[in-house]
Amino acid sequence: MDTFKLKIVSSNRVFFEGDCVQLVLPAADGGSIAFLAHHENAVAPIEFGEMKITTPEGEEIFAFIGSGFIEYFDNSANVVCISCQKPEEIDRKRAEEAKERAEEMLRQQNSIFEYHQGQMNLARAMERLKIKNMHDI
Repeated sequence: MDTFKLKIVSSNRVFFEGDCVQLVLPAADGGSIAFLAHHENAVAPIEFGEMKITTPEGEEIFAFIGSGFIEYFDNSANVVCISCQKPEEIDRKRAEEAKERAEEMLRQQNSIFEYHQGQMNLARAMERLKIKNMHDI
């Protein structure tokens, strides 16, 4: 089975480093982008959402990933992102509080910038809760 080197770095830690069979990331256009061994060289933005890593042993690792980018070059991928958390690392109460704060921000109808910021915060909190619920641990 063909593999490639993968390193995922978030703002506070190295989330993953090792061989990988497949990597699926949330794409900036709302869909997903998958990488396999010998993928074409690429640099692409990623959005927050669910990430899936498949190891050579067949283990599937699911995680919430924040905004960032991937660089795939010469059968090696580097992902740099704001945050990366396994479902068991997501604090449900904290995510629900973030969702409530974002909803309150949207209700206040301040500036256009604050409205869009509130929408983004709400979507990020809801995505964390969705991943936590899908992989309820």
